[in-house]
Amino acid sequence: MLLSMPSTPADPALQARMLGTLLANLEGMVYRCRLDEHWTMEFVSEGCLALTGYREEDILFNSRISYDQITHPDDRRHVRTTILEAVARNCRFDIEYRIVRADGSIRWVWERGTNITRDVLEGFIQDITERKQADEALREAERRYRSIFENAIEGIYQSTPNDGYLAVNPALARMYGYASPQEMIAVLRDIDHQLYVDPHRRAEFVRLMEQDNVVTNFESRIYRRNGEIIWISENARAVHDSSGKLLFFEGTVEAITERKLHEAEIRFQATHDALTGLPNRTLLYDRMQQAMLHSQRYGNLTAIAFLDLDQFKFINDSLGHQVGDELLKITAQRLKSCLRESDTVARQGGDEFVLLLTSQPNEESITQTMQRVLHEVAQPWTANDLEFRITCSVGITLYPNDGRDAETLLKHADSAMYKAKELGRNMFQYYSAEMNSTVTDRLELLNRLRQAIPNDELVLHYQPKLNLASGEIIGVEALIRWNSPHSGLVSPGAFIPLAEETGLIIPIGEWVLQTACRRNRAWQDAGYPPVVISVNLSPRQLARGDIVQQVERVLAETGLDAQWLELEITESVMATDVEKSFAMLTELRAMGVRISLDDFGTGYSSLSYLKRFPVDTLKIDQSFVRDIAIDGNSAAIVRAIVSLGHNLNLNVLAEGIETAEQSALLRQNGCNEGQGYLISRPVPEQDFLKLLNR
Repeated sequence: MLLSMPSTPADPALQARMLGTLLANLEGMVYRCRLDEHWTMEFVSEGCLALTGYREEDILFNSRISYDQITHPDDRRHVRTTILEAVARNCRFDIEYRIVRADGSIRWVWERGTNITRDVLEGFIQDITERKQADEALREAERRYRSIFENAIEGIYQSTPNDGYLAVNPALARMYGYASPQEMIAVLRDIDHQLYVDPHRRAEFVRLMEQDNVVTNFESRIYRRNGEIIWISENARAVHDSSGKLLFFEGTVEAITERKLHEAEIRFQATHDALTGLPNRTLLYDRMQQAMLHSQRYGNLTAIAFLDLDQFKFINDSLGHQVGDELLKITAQRLKSCLRESDTVARQGGDEFVLLLTSQPNEESITQTMQRVLHEVAQPWTANDLEFRITCSVGITLYPNDGRDAETLLKHADSAMYKAKELGRNMFQYYSAEMNSTVTDRLELLNRLRQAIPNDELVLHYQPKLNLASGEIIGVEALIRWNSPHSGLVSPGAFIPLAEETGLIIPIGEWVLQTACRRNRAWQDAGYPPVVISVNLSPRQLARGDIVQQVERVLAETGLDAQWLELEITESVMATDVEKSFAMLTELRAMGVRISLDDFGTGYSSLSYLKRFPVDTLKIDQSFVRDIAIDGNSAAIVRAIVSLGHNLNLNVLAEGIETAEQSALLRQNGCNEGQGYLISRPVPEQDFLKLLNR
């Protein structure tokens, strides 16, 4: 047996007390176990609770749980096999494994025992978790430090001030491009000139050593053996003998070329625009400061030109951000081609650029440069197999005439740019003091427009659509107006472009859709003849990609049947992300919503798109209708559009009908529907309902 009592006679009670005391003081559990199916414990010592978390009576005779069940499931087979093999050889066993304590924690134990008979084991089990953890930590530390050593990339060397290297490690030899340390020591004897790109760096290295006996983070460019230049950082110290005589320098070398390139890249990114590579606002301000100081010293002019692309947001929203980004990159290259090396083209943000023209002799020179800029920017470019021309508006300020600091000069150039836009775009304007009021007015308008929806200032007017053959009102177009408390009824032409530029068109467009559908359902509930109500969709609304869900929600909330809603889109939508646009319009059409193509003939559509897209109606642009009675070309275009529409089984509507002669000619040419001032101007709801009643 594992435990035996002294062979000399003794008091049995005393022996029992001695044995109990001995077992109680053991850090572990003594046991006696049957080798039956469940490995039943016949005896466990007091250490059972501390070891397993179970009381002795829980484990004895498997009354609550068997010790076999406490053994970790992944270790049971190994434990059984080891013990049974020892029993078969009639020898002791010694094994380490895991158990699952009563609280669910996992502990490592060591068990040692032997079989008393072929069916009974006696042994001792002890918790060794802390030792296991210490062993594992030691092994992990050994692995870690071994890995660091084996994979170290630092070079190590000993060198003299004048006689080259005394010793180098393989990592340094590889770093410098040599096949072995021996080759490097033999070949690289003149460190000053063979190694350092700037020979003065070696002299500086030696000077620091003589002064401080140490160098830290000493960065230099050096030649590898093949002539390639890399960056290194050295940390070294001077080693002297007992008499103070210099023996050698010893240190470590780290290759830092990637870090240096990364630092240069970070510096570039911090001062340049990611998309175009142009200087950003930070670098622009720095160069403006330098230019102004130069102007003060030499008395010449510095010009700041603030440039904004005309209709860029329309291109970006209708053709997609990828096309918009490409246009910005093209514009950046065109602007750089117009300026000298000493000038700066910077991207301010979005489609805004700033040109800094230094050392200008007079305004005539600046004007010539701006004319060159307008011409280059307006050159055609191609996207989605379509050719475009985009222009720009430019505002110019002069230092020191128009401002003494960068902020003021840019602010005034911005004011001049907006003046150029107001005057028709594709031009430049020099700053004048009265321009500040224009920018202020624009900001005030924007702030008021932001409050228009929450303040219930938006209203809809309605323009009827007529069947030209019967004269019956068959539809109506919902057109937004702004009933501003400051300026009365504001036409959409005064605020929609601003809403498009700033993104306010998204909530405004949703308000129009919701209001138009709600009012149309109210008319039907009131007994008026049902008509299709048309709502114009902005390219921005479609570009968001959620228009299908928005229309579904609005129809559900208002109770309007989809057949009484028509969505009007512009031709440019069909050239924008064709597959996405096609999918959205197809879903809308499947719901029962009608699709109308607005201003047909003025946009960028391809006839192949028109044949494919789910369109119900073509709207002939009013520019063709206006001259139909006096211009043969306009009349021919109208006839062609009507014929095209009918051949594609589409309804054709003419907008902008103002005279009876225009109406008659359209009717004679087979145009189905019309709208315009001859029929009715856009009118408030009550006036439209009177027309509908008639």
